[in-house]
Amino acid sequence: MLSPETVKTQLADFVATHPENRPAPLAGASIYDAPLVGVARADDTLWTELQKETVVGPQQMLPAEWLPGARSIVCYFLPFSERVRESNRTVGEPSLEWLVGRYEGEELNAKVRRFLVETLEQAGAKAVAPSSDSRLAVVKLRSNWSERHAAHIAGLGTFGLTRSFITAQGCAGRLGSAVIDLEMEPTPRNYQRHDDYCINCGYCIPRCPPRAISMDHGKDNDLCLKFLNEVKERNLPRYGCGKCQTGVPCEFVNPMPG
Repeated sequence: MLSPETVKTQLADFVATHPENRPAPLAGASIYDAPLVGVARADDTLWTELQKETVVGPQQMLPAEWLPGARSIVCYFLPFSERVRESNRTVGEPSLEWLVGRYEGEELNAKVRRFLVETLEQAGAKAVAPSSDSRLAVVKLRSNWSERHAAHIAGLGTFGLTRSFITAQGCAGRLGSAVIDLEMEPTPRNYQRHDDYCINCGYCIPRCPPRAISMDHGKDNDLCLKFLNEVKERNLPRYGCGKCQTGVPCEFVNPMPG
């Protein structure tokens, strides 16, 4: 049986040696550190829970809709490096390093997804990366495949007040996944609730430039998107913010005790 550890090692080598992980604006520093990898079963009952209007929504496609005969979903989290994270702990506008991590980093993440699919296919699986598939659709900020929710089902972490995804290595990073028709050992979920890793400290609230976060209502997506569009206009082609993911207790660790 293909193991998550084998996949993790292959992804880590790919990321560490890829030239795009050290773009010129970072002056030799990397965008990403070594990834985390988790696996979910395709028949896990949580997949159908995602189709509830109060979770992702009925547009969320099930694993077997992406790949007939799906048996497992392999998910990964790429943590941003200290250089990228440290640069964005300031107040105000997002740092250049963060914008590079978000823009060039996501271009590299697309290559990581392709490499994951190729690696799994070489192991004898049929594989589909939904976020790179032509069927991926986003309507009113709601996608038919949520990388964060897939990673949650795969044991990689839970959500925070900002709706960021908090892993054992924090929330500052990017996610990816692939659906395959081979059985892999699922990763245990060491949590009960969808927000178990959030300590509700509120540190993210004053960190948000447009004040889009509140303790009572979480994140206002419209305010957040308006600010992101303004950042993009000022920094084309780059975009991003990440202030709520840096300078907070969940930046690079799971802050929940134990």
